[in-house]
Amino acid sequence: VLKQSCQRFADKPAFSNLGKTLTYGELYELSGAFAAWIQQHTDLVPGDRIAVQLPNVLQYPVAVFGAIRAGLIVVNTNPLYTAREMEHQFNDSGAKALVCLANMAHLAEKVVPKTQVKHVIVTEVADLLPPLKRLLVNSVIKYVKKMVPA
Repeated sequence: VLKQSCQRFADKPAFSNLGKTLTYGELYELSGAFAAWIQQHTDLVPGDRIAVQLPNVLQYPVAVFGAIRAGLIVVNTNPLYTAREMEHQFNDSGAKALVCLANMAHLAEKVVPKTQVKHVIVTEVADLLPPLKRLLVNSVIKYVKKMVPA
């Protein structure tokens, strides 16, 4: 269904965030690249669970559709969870991988050793934006708003 929809509406907008729009064609290409990366660089197999702990950023649909294309089961995880809540959800779900934002990686670092999670994939808010805007947004988040712990 995803493949057919993305091919049929390849040039149509699928998702927008921070002034950037992904078309269905771009979504299909990026999610395929993410699925291939998972298959080539991890030991995850179809049926394994991957926790996706992202807010409304363009990486969210890419991660979800990519995980599905790799045969994984997606475990949606609230990006505002505390370390205790993360630990509970990861253990309860049996997640073996996690996709999260850089500004939440410090919590993942504390929690992952207490869970079955073996792979942590970190992204920054603006990773799918054009280069200059990506640099600006990610720098503001990290250095001005200090949302990424040092």
